[in-house]
Amino acid sequence: MDTENSCDIIRKKYEQLQPFLNERSLRLWVASEAMALGRGGQRIVHKATKVAINTIRSGIKELSDTGTCLDPRRLRRKGSGRKPNIIKDINLQKDIKILVEASTRGDPEAALLWCSKSLRKIACEINAQTHRASHTHIGKILESEGYSLQANRKVNEGKSSPDRDAQFNFIATKTKDFQKRNQPVISVDTKKKELIGNFKNGGVEYCQIKQPIRVNVYDFIDKEKGKAAPYGIYDLSRNNGYVSVGISADTAEFAVNSIRHWWNTMGCPIYKDSTEIYINADGAGSNGSRVRLWKVELQKFATEINKTIHVSHFPPGTSKWNKIEHKMFCFISKNWRGKPLVDLATIVQLIANTTTTKGLTIQSKLDEKAYEKGIQVTDAEFSKIHISRDAFHGEWNYKITPS
Repeated sequence: MDTENSCDIIRKKYEQLQPFLNERSLRLWVASEAMALGRGGQRIVHKATKVAINTIRSGIKELSDTGTCLDPRRLRRKGSGRKPNIIKDINLQKDIKILVEASTRGDPEAALLWCSKSLRKIACEINAQTHRASHTHIGKILESEGYSLQANRKVNEGKSSPDRDAQFNFIATKTKDFQKRNQPVISVDTKKKELIGNFKNGGVEYCQIKQPIRVNVYDFIDKEKGKAAPYGIYDLSRNNGYVSVGISADTAEFAVNSIRHWWNTMGCPIYKDSTEIYINADGAGSNGSRVRLWKVELQKFATEINKTIHVSHFPPGTSKWNKIEHKMFCFISKNWRGKPLVDLATIVQLIANTTTTKGLTIQSKLDEKAYEKGIQVTDAEFSKIHISRDAFHGEWNYKITPS
């Protein structure tokens, strides 16, 4: 028998068939070839395919022993192969569960309480005395026990007002009434203050490979450029908005002045025949329900445009339900992600170029006025406000009429 010629023939067959063979079919094929070659066939097939001699012999035994033929649906006979770690080490599964549960319960003696519970950290603890399982196998065990990787979830809103849902219904009902009568309904709030300068802005965008935008290592405020305070007004009926980018303090005067800019720029041309404006605002901040200056400035604005201004504040701890947060601000953040806000012009342009597939458009303008902080409103000044409080939570729901 020409050993080299036979070896070449077997090798060529193997190269052609190998992509289509599973564990069982490979075992039976190499066994069949070895049996066909006769004496020395096992060695020739092993040399050509690098399949272990023991595997070839197992295949020969399987082909020869027809009485115990393997189920066609199985690759190996039942019970063959390496035993799983949880069978060889009967306490492994229990020890992993105890280790994770102890740290979850806050046991001060738990090994993983004060560190990240990564699979490698768990494996390190489990294998402290002797190797018992790899981190990948531990992951499979935890998955079978109902564990998975999960991030923190924001669900605890703190102590809620007993009339929280009632206030939401009040705002929703009043909003529908105003929209039905074509009266403007706006949601207002101040977006997070942004550092102006060559600072890192979260997010990614396409750049040439290994050529990212280079920004400052540290986020120390640039004293010359300072921070920008974007105050937004979102029209719930028209799906458009206005953002006034302030460079001074975020005060009630700045908030109402931003609403004034929105009215003169966008509101008045659309709602020139309206007699009222309905404002939805957070319960804190520059437009908070307890801020006296906010009401004083609204009185000035109402008198100036000769319209009644209705205001509803969201209950404490529910600012995320304010429409402007998820109808406008979130899209602004997406539009400028990965872009350093190097100057005020960049901020204004990025805000003004924010759009959505559902038709959102935004106008933006820089407000260069310097607003004074800490203005006190006396009782005498406050008493001059023409304010009418609603029977339902008058501290949250009120209207201011022109004087």
